[in-house]
Amino acid sequence: MDNENMQSLQCEHIDSLQRRYSEAMANHQYDALLIGSGAAPLRYADDQAYPYQGFGPFVHWTGWPQLEHSWLLVQPGAKPRLWVHAADDFWHVGVTLPDEPWLDGLEVELTAEAGAPNLARIGRLAVVGDPACLTGVPGDHNPADLLASLDATRARKTAYEVLCLEQANARAAEGHRAARRAFLAGGSEFEVRLAYQAATRQGEALAPYPSIIGLNGHAGILHYQLADTEPPEVSRSLLIDAGYRYRGYGSDITRTTAAVGQGRFQALVAVVESLQRRLCEAVVPGVDFVDLHRKAHLGLAALLSAADLVRGLDEAAMVAAGITRAFFPHGLGHLLGVQVHDVSGRPSPPPVDAPFLRCTRTLEPGMVVTVEPGLYFIPSLLDPLLGSRWGRHRNLTRAHLP
Repeated sequence: MDNENMQSLQCEHIDSLQRRYSEAMANHQYDALLIGSGAAPLRYADDQAYPYQGFGPFVHWTGWPQLEHSWLLVQPGAKPRLWVHAADDFWHVGVTLPDEPWLDGLEVELTAEAGAPNLARIGRLAVVGDPACLTGVPGDHNPADLLASLDATRARKTAYEVLCLEQANARAAEGHRAARRAFLAGGSEFEVRLAYQAATRQGEALAPYPSIIGLNGHAGILHYQLADTEPPEVSRSLLIDAGYRYRGYGSDITRTTAAVGQGRFQALVAVVESLQRRLCEAVVPGVDFVDLHRKAHLGLAALLSAADLVRGLDEAAMVAAGITRAFFPHGLGHLLGVQVHDVSGRPSPPPVDAPFLRCTRTLEPGMVVTVEPGLYFIPSLLDPLLGSRWGRHRNLTRAHLP
């Protein structure tokens, strides 16, 4: 990767944000905007903090998701001012400013104070951030209309953001390959997790979200949060949903691997991956993402029929009856950026037949989305289907797969 090109694009990114945020402030009649990074809250009755990720708009500008107690002031026609909290603290590693040209476009001040800067003669001020960190700060706190406009600035990525996301995906892919090797070598969920982190060289606290790594039936728990330290007696399948954070931007990759000897299941995995590639090819400006989600269901219906898992119904009837939703309960995908489920993806509510869909937009140039069709065998979803009038169409002899 050309580091000089990365730095040049980041400077252009900052210039673009200055224009976008200034326009949003003018539209809502604000003279200045103060953005708080946030800070990790302490656990109740404890001196340990919760895992921390910085406030989205602050990370949008700085790329520092772990920076706490810091503030950014944006004003039309003026250099943004950045106060970086750098306490004289022997408990933790101190903050070091990167030697990068994008910081030349900001006025930067290191401060030992954790509170907001004292702003005088600033005009009408909006302050956005974690409400717990804004107590006592003058200005309008988190005005809803302005926040919606700021969120909208993140829907279309700059060239710098796209490059960061490409890097995040490339580095996560290395981890996924290592995780697959660990699984095929007989590793436990915990060992697969360690293999992923070793390959990416990024601890889970710095990753965009906690990795989901499930063997066998655990793969049917969509946000499985545990990690068995011992492998099952027979490992049949691995599902890994894990990402990497690069300069504040996160990837989100999910892959399923069938163990050796699981030919029937491997065939299903191959067909779903083929469906995913076709859906990715359909991601172009002007496409309604809701329509793409429904095409994914039609593709899964064709798979269920071809695999003889559902009998006696055509694809459209399967989708209309809600049968495919029992096998594919989540949405097709979402916007991706400094937050994994990036903001501004749902300008309108999701349709009744896709309640968990996180993107209801017509796609535009610069938008980055995930495409995640799935085929799950989850008893709590399939058993009610069996007891309904559609149960006679489900082929039980083939529905119990790894």
